[in-house]
Amino acid sequence: MASSSTSLKRREQPMSRDGDQLIITPLGAGSEVFDCGIHPAYSGMAALPYFDEIDPSTIDVLLITHFHLDHAASLPYFLERTTFKGRVFMTHATKAIYKLLLTDYVKVSKVSVEDMLFDENDINKSMDKIEVIDFHQTVEGHVLGAAMFMVDVAGLRILYTGDYSREEDRHLRAAELPQFSPDICIIESTSGVQLHQSRHIREKRFTEVIHTTVKQGGRVLIPAFALGRAQELLLILDEYWANHPDLHHIPISYASPLAKKCMAVYQTYILSMNDRIRNQFANSNPFVFKHISALNSIDDFRDVGPSVVMASPGGLQSGFSRQLFDIWCSDKKNACIIPGYMVEGTLGKTIINEPKEVTLMNGLTAPLNMQVHYISFSAHADYAQTSTFLKELMPPNIILVHGEANEMMRLKQKLFTEFPDGNTKIMNPKNCESIEMYFNSEKMAKTIGRLAEKTPDAGDTIMAPDDLHVFSQLLTATVTPADHYPILRELFGVITHRLEKIFESVESSIDEETGLPALKVHERVTVKQESEKHISLQWSSDPISDMVSDSIVALVLNISREVPKIVVEEEDAVKSEKENGKKVEKVIYALLVSLFGDVKLGEDGKLVISVDGNVAQLDKESGDVESEHGGLKERVRLAFQRIQSAVKPIPLSAD
Repeated sequence: MASSSTSLKRREQPMSRDGDQLIITPLGAGSEVFDCGIHPAYSGMAALPYFDEIDPSTIDVLLITHFHLDHAASLPYFLERTTFKGRVFMTHATKAIYKLLLTDYVKVSKVSVEDMLFDENDINKSMDKIEVIDFHQTVEGHVLGAAMFMVDVAGLRILYTGDYSREEDRHLRAAELPQFSPDICIIESTSGVQLHQSRHIREKRFTEVIHTTVKQGGRVLIPAFALGRAQELLLILDEYWANHPDLHHIPISYASPLAKKCMAVYQTYILSMNDRIRNQFANSNPFVFKHISALNSIDDFRDVGPSVVMASPGGLQSGFSRQLFDIWCSDKKNACIIPGYMVEGTLGKTIINEPKEVTLMNGLTAPLNMQVHYISFSAHADYAQTSTFLKELMPPNIILVHGEANEMMRLKQKLFTEFPDGNTKIMNPKNCESIEMYFNSEKMAKTIGRLAEKTPDAGDTIMAPDDLHVFSQLLTATVTPADHYPILRELFGVITHRLEKIFESVESSIDEETGLPALKVHERVTVKQESEKHISLQWSSDPISDMVSDSIVALVLNISREVPKIVVEEEDAVKSEKENGKKVEKVIYALLVSLFGDVKLGEDGKLVISVDGNVAQLDKESGDVESEHGGLKERVRLAFQRIQSAVKPIPLSAD
């Protein structure tokens, strides 16, 4: 999982050139997040990416490249158990298999209810939030439905490859080369500097081992994960059996209820596959196998002679594949084919080194006499594919993710030899290590309304009105209307009181020249007492200021018509407000004393609160709290906030 976020604010620290900031942070499995998986070697919360390093509520888009657990399995948790409110995108095929795969994951997970990250209800809810992609995706060539994502942020292109392969196999096309070269390429490094055998060589080895084993009366076990390479291997076996009638009496089975369910998806999305499969589909569906049958459980399996069984899980930790391994491992006529990468700590990884003995599920040991063959059908790009892909794209910035640390470092060093000019940056950040880069990105502004009625000519310039005289020969002038109204000086306080009830921002002051009171309403209109019997209004004319001044004039004229009545009412109102204000202050003080004990009024008007030798100062007007003790500061702030809510009236208008 990796997140990228952009900040359109200019940098505050000195840099060599101006630009916008891009931050990219790998997380282990206004922003974009790529993929949302789990670590297959862990369970419960420990399997999650580092979600605590990000604020999910700030993420706008989540992009899922494919359905594998390490790329999609924490999605229900992220959608239902965090503050994420953004949108989620994946391809049609990925969404179809995602539900089947995660439902099976919940059923087979051997963790307590308390440690379960999500349940089937969370999966169903997440399905409603996932949006499928209808526009063209860059095909990833890893598993059915896999796609790369090219994200454009203000003209800055970021390519995230996910897991990909540039080699066409039995049913999938090779990953496409994107139409545009990205500014940043975030690329997987699973295979590091390893080189894969060609498809024809590994298929030949695979079928030869199986043919030889069954002809000598042995059984062949192929531990494989339910989805991905399993379908590739089944296509190879079905075609090989069809071309060898002498093998038709030997059964081939795949033992995975999940694979059986997902086979319907593969049979449906034929048009997402390569030309070979689409051409075969003109005659028959290649995923309706003629020589392979499905097994629901080991009870349905008749172990009476040579056979080929593909079973999950791929790591031989448990399940059908482990049960058959324990039965067959001691017979030298049998064979086990490991078809891909094995995670450290699994039995599948252990037997690649061909130990003399293995520990069975019942705790007993048994000799490992069966032949073990490692024939990699990896769907990850090897070094040749990765280097060629990058040289064709020529991105100025390459970020390596999704790989073992040492292998990733070797890949980084070898890629430096492919880009010796020094113009390409290659980075391999650790989990949660952010990379900050700066770019001069494009910014687009939309014109709407009357300004958009006429298309501007080439070379037109948009600028602030104040800059017109600087960049052109035109001069600007500001119209400042000034009106005078007869009203007694004694009523200026009434005007102030009324304006404060109407407008949010009314600032009182004393005019330096006349020494008479003045008001500034919303930084737009100035109201001055010009003499004992007149006031003036001044403002710079614009639509908003004109409306504010009109409302002030209406208020002043209304006051001048009802002088006797208003004077009495306002005096009573002001007196009542002052008395209420004093009562409120007393209540606030009493409540603070009841909560904290030692509360005193400081010389600067702030309340000084002392608790166990720690001191906090509270500004009654703003609610700001100053204290060196963080805990006391937060306690006082929350207490004052709640007291304010209790004693102050609820405003009639929302902000």
